[in-house]
Amino acid sequence: MKITGYRTLVTVHNWGRAIGDVNGVMPDQHTTIPILILETDVGLEGVGLGSHDDIARVFPAIDGEDPRAVSALYDRMLSRVFKVGHSGMTFGTIGAMDMALWDLKAKAQDEPLWRTLGGRDRFVQGYASGLEYGLNDEDFVALYERFADRGFSAAKIKGGRDIDRDLPRLLAARDVMSRNSKRPAIMFDVNESWSTAQAIRNMSELERSIDITWVEEPVRRWDAAGMSSIRSSIRAAVASGENLTGLEQFRPLLAANALDIVQVGNGWGITHCLRVAAVAHLHDLPVSPVAYNCNPLAHAATAIPNHLAFEVQDLNFPTGLTVDQEFADGGIVLGEAPGLGITVDEVAVAAAAAIQTPVLKDGPHVRPTRAGLRLVPEPHEQTRAANSPSASSQ
Repeated sequence: MKITGYRTLVTVHNWGRAIGDVNGVMPDQHTTIPILILETDVGLEGVGLGSHDDIARVFPAIDGEDPRAVSALYDRMLSRVFKVGHSGMTFGTIGAMDMALWDLKAKAQDEPLWRTLGGRDRFVQGYASGLEYGLNDEDFVALYERFADRGFSAAKIKGGRDIDRDLPRLLAARDVMSRNSKRPAIMFDVNESWSTAQAIRNMSELERSIDITWVEEPVRRWDAAGMSSIRSSIRAAVASGENLTGLEQFRPLLAANALDIVQVGNGWGITHCLRVAAVAHLHDLPVSPVAYNCNPLAHAATAIPNHLAFEVQDLNFPTGLTVDQEFADGGIVLGEAPGLGITVDEVAVAAAAAIQTPVLKDGPHVRPTRAGLRLVPEPHEQTRAANSPSASSQ
């Protein structure tokens, strides 16, 4: 079997609600989902999800190769781009191609990827994470009620700009999740919006009223000294890693004992996840995959001995994608369909591609000018978040 080409598609995911974090709220309830399909000379096709804008540069590394040599091809892709670096869209491209390669490998063996990777149990423990910063309080509670209906007993809440706003929402999430556990796990994600001193002060204030399981990205993703200081000053664990690309970016954080939870982004691929998990395991640290796009890393999670919990951001899938997985008992139940279990309806995807998503001028992927520099909550920003056109929609 040889790789002969590729094609790219774009669909949309309709969240049915406003999504965002302390850095901003998306201007529309739809987000685009890029799809990469690798073609072979035997008719099998591999599906990878996520941005792959640098594919013209990366594809020659695997063109004509047998896709079953996934690990070796992953390193060929890294070697192909070593001069320009493997971060940002380049690493995202490698991640999408890596997913498609693993999908092909498992399909060639006519088995689900979790079995190919050596998983024994197809259930993956999860936690609810609704990206709910732009919702009003009523819709916030209703969202987590829906997660609780699927058995979730842990939730991660977005915040960080105003802890007087954050605390009632953390407590509300705890109350909802208490339906399924006497001691639900409540996590707090501030998306790199604090300085070290702010993180220690704010977390100390919050911890007077609620037990927080972990605080996520309290400072910039590379700030090993800051996270280490925070970790030694608060009760909650410190989690980070979703935006790190390449094992070398984890090295200073691990060397500084800065992390309790090692996270890995879904968009960076299966091989990256497995390698990060192995390094974390060496340090006796648990791993938690983060983000969405049909949860491809859930397959890898079944084979990771130090997997803790998988972030579940929504209970539905993008338009035109049928995914062989269910949400039950507080986690993801993977199916028996070959590969990643993702079927692409290209007619439905083409129709979805006609939906125009707004150009992102603001929102969670654009760092605000004042991030990490606020002495007090700034009223104009609070008002903007609360009065967002989508803030009360559901």
